[in-house]
Amino acid sequence: MLGLDGLGWMRRVKIQQRRGQTLHEYQVIGRRLPSEQEPTPKLFRMRIFAPNEIVAKSRYWYFLSKLHKAKRANGEIVSVNEIFESDALKVKNFGIWLRYDSRSGTHNMYKEYRETTRAAAVETCYQDMAARHRARFSSVQIIRVATVKASDVRRPYIQQLIQPNLKFPLPHRVQRPATKAARSLLIAQRPSTFY
Repeated sequence: MLGLDGLGWMRRVKIQQRRGQTLHEYQVIGRRLPSEQEPTPKLFRMRIFAPNEIVAKSRYWYFLSKLHKAKRANGEIVSVNEIFESDALKVKNFGIWLRYDSRSGTHNMYKEYRETTRAAAVETCYQDMAARHRARFSSVQIIRVATVKASDVRRPYIQQLIQPNLKFPLPHRVQRPATKAARSLLIAQRPSTFY
C-alpha cells in the first residue's frame, strides 16, 4: 500500500476534495535563475487556483513552461501568497474564461456563476465542467476570472437569478409543535406538507 507521498499530486487533490477542502486562490511569483547573460531575470506573476500551496507551485511551473521558456530545474519561486476576498459575504456574478481539452480537441469557453468569492466560483466551474463535459481538473485551464455587473450578464441561467422581485416556493413545510411538551416521538398520522 502506497502512502500519500507515493501518490501523484492529482490523487492527493482528489483525496482532499473528498475531505471537503476547497480551492484557494494563490499569487505565485517566480523567475529564471540568475545567470551571466541575465543577472536580473524577469519576474512572472500568476494567479493560480489550487487546493494547497504545493499544487499551486506545480500548476505555476506547468503554465510557465507552456507560456515561456522556463522550467523548475532552471528557475525559482520568489513568493507564494494566498489571496483572500475582501467582501466574501456579498453574492457576486463571476465570468470565467477557460480552455479545456476534450476527447476530440481543445476548446475555449466562457461561463458565468453566482458565488461569494472568486475561488468558490472557480470550484463551481470545475464541478460544472466535470458534470457537463467530463473534463478532469488537469484538462481545465482557467484563463481569466472577472466580476460581471448585473447589466452585463449574458447567460439566461444567471439572468433569472438577478430579478429584483425574486421568490422561491417553500414546497415541503413541516409544522412543528409550538412547545416542547406538545412534541411526541410517535404520532399516528402523517405530516401534511401541502398548503
